[in-house]
Amino acid sequence: MATTSSHFSATSHWYSNESSVSRLIDFGSKWRKQQLFSKNSRRLVKRRLVSVSIKNVSSGEPKQKLKDDLLIQEEEEVPRILNPSTPNASASIASNIKYHAEFTPLFSLERFELPKAYFATAQSVRDALIINWNSTYECYERLNAKQAYYLSMEFLQGRALLNAIGNLELTGAYAEALSKLGHSLENVACQPFSLKHNSLEAEWYVSMPSGKGKMEPDAALGNGGLGRLASCFLDSLATLNYPAWGYGLRYKYGLFKQKITKDGQEEVAEDWLEMGNPWEILRNDISYPVKFYGKVVSGSDGKKHWIGGEDIKAVAYDVPIPGYKTKTTINLRLWSTKAPSEDLDLYAFNLGDHTKAYEALLNAEKICYVLYPGDDSLEGKILRLKQQYTLCSASLQDIISCFERRSGSNIKWEKFPEKVAVQMNDTHPTLCIPELMRILIDLKGLSWEEAWNITQRTVAYTNHTVLPEALEKWSVELMQKLLPRHVEIIELIDEELIRTIVSEYGNEDSDLLEKKLKEMRILENVDLPSAFADLIVKPKQSSVGVTSEELENFEEETKLVYNSEEETKTAYDLEEEMELVDEKDESNDLEEEMELVDENDESNDLEEEMELVDEKDESNCKVTQKKEKIMAEPPPIPPKMVRMANLCVVGGHAVNGVAEIHSEIVKDEVFNAFFKLWPDKFQNKTNGVTPRRWIRFCNPGLSKIITDWTGTDDWVLNTEKLAELRKFSDNEEFQVQWKAAKRSNKMKVISFLKEKTGYSVSPDAMFDIQVKRIHEYKRQLLNILGIVYRYKKMKEMSAAERKTKYAPRVCIFGGKAFATYVQAKRIVKFITDVGATVNHDPEIGDLLKVVFVPDYNVSVAELLIPASELSQHISTAGMEASGTSNMKFAMNGCVLIGTLDGANVEIREEVGEDNFFLFGAKAHEIAGLRKERADGKFVPDPSFEEVKDFVRSGVFGPYSYDELMGSLEGNEGFGRADYFLVGKDFASYVECQDEVDKAYQDQKRWTKMSIMNTAGSYKFSSDRTIREYAREIWNIEPVELP
Repeated sequence: MATTSSHFSATSHWYSNESSVSRLIDFGSKWRKQQLFSKNSRRLVKRRLVSVSIKNVSSGEPKQKLKDDLLIQEEEEVPRILNPSTPNASASIASNIKYHAEFTPLFSLERFELPKAYFATAQSVRDALIINWNSTYECYERLNAKQAYYLSMEFLQGRALLNAIGNLELTGAYAEALSKLGHSLENVACQPFSLKHNSLEAEWYVSMPSGKGKMEPDAALGNGGLGRLASCFLDSLATLNYPAWGYGLRYKYGLFKQKITKDGQEEVAEDWLEMGNPWEILRNDISYPVKFYGKVVSGSDGKKHWIGGEDIKAVAYDVPIPGYKTKTTINLRLWSTKAPSEDLDLYAFNLGDHTKAYEALLNAEKICYVLYPGDDSLEGKILRLKQQYTLCSASLQDIISCFERRSGSNIKWEKFPEKVAVQMNDTHPTLCIPELMRILIDLKGLSWEEAWNITQRTVAYTNHTVLPEALEKWSVELMQKLLPRHVEIIELIDEELIRTIVSEYGNEDSDLLEKKLKEMRILENVDLPSAFADLIVKPKQSSVGVTSEELENFEEETKLVYNSEEETKTAYDLEEEMELVDEKDESNDLEEEMELVDENDESNDLEEEMELVDEKDESNCKVTQKKEKIMAEPPPIPPKMVRMANLCVVGGHAVNGVAEIHSEIVKDEVFNAFFKLWPDKFQNKTNGVTPRRWIRFCNPGLSKIITDWTGTDDWVLNTEKLAELRKFSDNEEFQVQWKAAKRSNKMKVISFLKEKTGYSVSPDAMFDIQVKRIHEYKRQLLNILGIVYRYKKMKEMSAAERKTKYAPRVCIFGGKAFATYVQAKRIVKFITDVGATVNHDPEIGDLLKVVFVPDYNVSVAELLIPASELSQHISTAGMEASGTSNMKFAMNGCVLIGTLDGANVEIREEVGEDNFFLFGAKAHEIAGLRKERADGKFVPDPSFEEVKDFVRSGVFGPYSYDELMGSLEGNEGFGRADYFLVGKDFASYVECQDEVDKAYQDQKRWTKMSIMNTAGSYKFSSDRTIREYAREIWNIEPVELP
């Protein structure tokens, strides 16, 4: 077990704090040329070092003396970082940056060029964060406050430098310091911005023309809204002074870097760690063992022991997360995996079998190579499950270690839920539940009842999807092989659940009981435990033939999703899956499978089988063309699965959705049976975004206007003040300033698009943006088909008619399609093909442009969102849990077009119906519309047929889009029948876009709509969301540092 310390190590240098009032760091007044001799090692350390003790920066205690003696020979200036209000703070910062350039060298000493300047600047900022981090956790350790732990497979942070110095209120000081050193903060951060100084306000603010190059890469630790939400939550937790940590994995190559070629999307590995990451601190003293495979045995003491198998180590990397205008700095702990050095097989290596020699090390390291590795193969499934278990096991061991340390010699495990709150962000960390049970029972000696009570009171679950087929499931056989002890525990939890269901519903109505068990059990397609075997009497099974229609329906039901990316993937054929999961069963042939179907009835012949089809109606045994009997093979045996979402609901004390409409669907549909059993478990926590990154720092021009007109910058912490903007919405001077800020942001995007894509666009055009993960339910296909229809109609008009009817538009797309999601990649290809045609059409000119931005990430979002004027959130109603990009766009004065889905519903309520463009079917109508389609009653609008024909005409190039258009046609079948209702909503969408054109042509009206969106966005701050979690789920209180 690792030993943990409450402090970061400030790399190899130490700084002393001389100011008891500084919010940041004060390093004294002199450089010293010195030699440092350790009493223990007698090691000579040459060159300049700085004497420092790390302690609470607010403490008035005397300096703490280091254990090692320092022999000081010569004195010079000491680098200092001061409170931002301290005079000449920039000079001290410049000295500190110079210090790191020399004494934390990652580059050659001769030149102070941009890469070196960036790393030295980041290390200088990190010093401040480390000091504040130590102060924060010394306080938490001393108070032993209850702490929340947020576990997520993704943390989509974005770049750190500007956010950190912004939260520390040091943007201007760092800009001046770097200027003194011959660089600009613009170039060092390599954000597409420039800094300007308002001498009247004595305030630095950011303007963003396009920049070139890339100095600080985005941390490749996430992909979409799930990871960005987690990062917003960490920002709010720190800002609001809540005791909390985040836990995730340190992905070496991220998801992938997206390149757009003539063939569409191509994926290459992320290189974000290629030059190192100055924001992280490797904690070599914090590592935990993680086991896979092996077997479970019972010891002489009656305890279960998980032995043998494959052992790896999870090593901690810490990333400090600063709050805004507070000393509180919390931690994101990321796990990296490795194997012990002795696992390198030197014998095999020296024989030349290098692959075999390195196998154990590679198996360990590759766990943290890639976010969401493809899982079409068995190896991919194993790797994903290893990732999830590594996150859960290492994090829980760390949490328990902290609890034990803070408890001292008086450990009371029943107090664990009073000190620890674990939040599972979606189903990926579900294994926290059996893992906590395993540790408490097998390692800490608690009884099952004690451990189960503690676990249920500690863990809570956030659901992020309403799609039943997207709720994560894992093969029992696979999990049994990889995590045998956890399957035993899950089986016992399932048995506890069965007991609860039987107690609630009784066994008088066996049909009702069977329905509830089928819906609610954690183990799917698994026989009841022996204790309950007689509860439900099953009819005698037979190898009778089934209709092709019945078989089709069964195959549809058994399609599985290994989600987190929510990409639908077909499950392996049973025989193939069984062979892959257990190679020992390769000899199973058809005869053996027939025996499994009905071991007691092997002698049934064809005549008997036909009689069993319908004993009450012998005439139904006739074989017709409509229902042809398949007699050659038995029906496939459904695979045994662990339903992770059900385990989350059962094992936790709270389940929350992330928007009001989503939470209602969770209660009424997704987990209705559980809601009826435990209604108090279910809550809503509408998502939010941090106003620091998503308006204050990324849109400083607009932020300054808001501050000037409201008379305070308190809105950054109390977004309710944004509502005051409503009273200025018709003010002419206010509208002029508002429009100027938007146009300035558009100019930066124009330069960016030219640099990244080669396309030139007009600032007078409406910037119409849809940026999010590419997925069929998000309906980028509806958007691009609408653009194609617009283009077709433009081509049919005269130039004068076009300009009268249509407002000029730049339609911008961005987002990644999962590497194995073929249909999503077709959509990317289609968008780029449309752009290549439209953008080079001289008849259309600046009236319509279509641009796909490659490799969309947080930094690109920070540029596009402030410039947006219309943003599309057009998912099929009832399928988007919440969305958070809609909140970011509204906060930046962008008008939304969308369906009544996710957080759109609440945004529309807050900004006003007149300031939101609504179209499409409602969530409660979707099931009926799909049934209408299946029954062959759907009649498409002529405009929809017209646009599909136009696409098929070849106007956008030689690529065949038959598969893509075919998915919108037919009445049934996988990948057919327009499951996401693009055709149903198309006419409504086109009509709504006509209303958008009319509104944009009235710029006074449009500007007012823009203002009302920002004013109404106050509810969607992640600060509000976090306060709700803290009060209603985690039961934690803010801890303000002295």
